[in-house]
Amino acid sequence: MSNNTTVTTSGTWDFKDEGVKYITEFIQGINEEVVRQISESNKEPEWMLELRLKALKVYQEKSLPKWGPSLEKLDLESIYYFAKPEGAGNNKSWDDVPEDIKNTFDRLGIPEAEKKALAWVGAQYDSETVYHSLKQELQDKWVIFDDMSHALTNPEYQEIIKKYFTKSIPITDHKFAALHYAVWSGGTFMYIPAGVEIDEPLQSYFRMNVKSGGQFEHTMIILEEWAKAHYIEGCSAPKYDENSLHAGWVEIFVWKNATMRYSSVENWSMDTYNLNTKRAIVEEGWYMEWVGGNLGSNTTMLYPCSILKWDNSKADHLGIALASDGQNQDTGAKVVHIGKNTTSNIMSKSISKWSGINTYRGLVDIKKSALNSTVKVDCDGLLIDKESISNAVPDIHVRNAESVVAHEASAGKINPNDLFYLQSRGIDEDEAKAMIVNGFISPIMKELPLEYASEMNVLIAMEMEWGI
Repeated sequence: MSNNTTVTTSGTWDFKDEGVKYITEFIQGINEEVVRQISESNKEPEWMLELRLKALKVYQEKSLPKWGPSLEKLDLESIYYFAKPEGAGNNKSWDDVPEDIKNTFDRLGIPEAEKKALAWVGAQYDSETVYHSLKQELQDKWVIFDDMSHALTNPEYQEIIKKYFTKSIPITDHKFAALHYAVWSGGTFMYIPAGVEIDEPLQSYFRMNVKSGGQFEHTMIILEEWAKAHYIEGCSAPKYDENSLHAGWVEIFVWKNATMRYSSVENWSMDTYNLNTKRAIVEEGWYMEWVGGNLGSNTTMLYPCSILKWDNSKADHLGIALASDGQNQDTGAKVVHIGKNTTSNIMSKSISKWSGINTYRGLVDIKKSALNSTVKVDCDGLLIDKESISNAVPDIHVRNAESVVAHEASAGKINPNDLFYLQSRGIDEDEAKAMIVNGFISPIMKELPLEYASEMNVLIAMEMEWGI
């Protein structure tokens, strides 16, 4: 499966890394042998293997979702569910990362971002993490930032992980939840002690390289009382003209009066089915913010969820999705209000071109106990041509008379008057369109750190084939 072919690139993030060598035998499809191989390779405790086998049984019993984009072309038995590259491990020095893998992350800009903007960084390649670092000053404050598979082998962390694992997203949630728990590998384990505030972003970057591969990282974030943090995930994969699958999971638990921001820039290739589940449980007075950009994949189904469990908690969901020819981006947000005086704000922006399909799919559920709750939903779609599609599928339940919900949805084309005005000022048509698109998405872009907003601008400009 490995050779010494040099890395090739088409000038985007979908270049192939054909010189990377792997130390595990590739097994196609999902069965008990694969599950045991993953557990044994990661040196897991017995309870995790038992959980995996239970999840495999649930996966085999459940059917594919009967709503949303069609998944009929996704052959789950053609996927390679585990691929461990040579040199994988919790390397603390960038110099220890294998050269071929290091070159990939160098080109993606990970070391440079770490030097300029990050408090820490993790890098995962296919099924295994290859690098993790954490600033000494944060280690001194007892902050934990580790590869999830590695953390599970640490006796000091095992009980914490066992306490929270699957507690926000149950194994039985849906078919891909069960699949994830059966084959997950890598990801991030982050624990912020009470009162610790981290101002610099922390990041993990996930690179999928194997042809017909799957990536199933598991991210678990726990913030104690009065803690504060910002976590960023970046993702990419090469184009092989054969389907690949990403089904990573994010579980977030934050205690009273803590603040958490989760940002992601997902730029999978056109081969990839991106079927993610992300969920946060919100304690009293806590603030949760989701900021996401979704580009590139063949099909995306992603709806970050906040469960406002206790009084006076708040969640913001901000998302951008871009769909081009052959792409179906089904994205949105879910917020469940349980506590009193809870607040949520959902803002979704989508851009559709060349027959691309964008769908905002959202759920707001205000329980009877959630008195005096407030919700605002705003989803806007921008259509670049006549063939593109923008949908809005809101699902709103209000179970008490003291709460307030505002919902607004719109879809439209670039205003020809705006385009004419800019061109009359000497700006050519492509640059004028780019300016209008940038203005359309600016409310969300400004919430990203500068380095990542710049990356999103580059990616969107490349997708639109307009000047940057």
